[in-house]
Amino acid sequence: MKLAEKKKIVDELKDKLSKSKVVIVTDYKGLDVTTINSLRRELRESQVEYRVVKNTLLIRATEDTDLAMIKDNFKGPSAVAISYEDPVAPAKVLTDFAKDHEQLHIKAGVIEGRALDLAAIKALSMLPSREELVGQLLFVVTAVPTGMVRALSDIPRRLLNVLGAVKTQKEAA
Repeated sequence: MKLAEKKKIVDELKDKLSKSKVVIVTDYKGLDVTTINSLRRELRESQVEYRVVKNTLLIRATEDTDLAMIKDNFKGPSAVAISYEDPVAPAKVLTDFAKDHEQLHIKAGVIEGRALDLAAIKALSMLPSREELVGQLLFVVTAVPTGMVRALSDIPRRLLNVLGAVKTQKEAA
């Protein structure tokens, strides 16, 4: 690979890493091409980019970024999962995939300036996704006004029931 190509790859990777919310570094040694492609497909469905990178280029791309703190993990075959939107998505997909494929090893990660070890990435994968959190928030936001409307409409209904009972009682007497 020529020096100009390497510089282009490093610049492109540095740009992507600086825009990302979470980056997870994995070791894919032992996985065949079809398995890696199925992992890429799963990650792509979650809007996560998965890229195999030479360690020397990865080290250069992470200089002056938050990922510099985990550069000790850039040994052996390395691939990075980069998410620009949902920080939980790559952790979920990679941990689920690693359960079925023992050859995939999650090395480390960085989320918004904080280093993550394997335990932290597994804990991150247990969190609900962004869509689930938005759904829960909408439920809570709509539940309060709905309950208020029910409570307020119940008072006149009960008053009408009492008046109806009084009317029935007076007619009977």
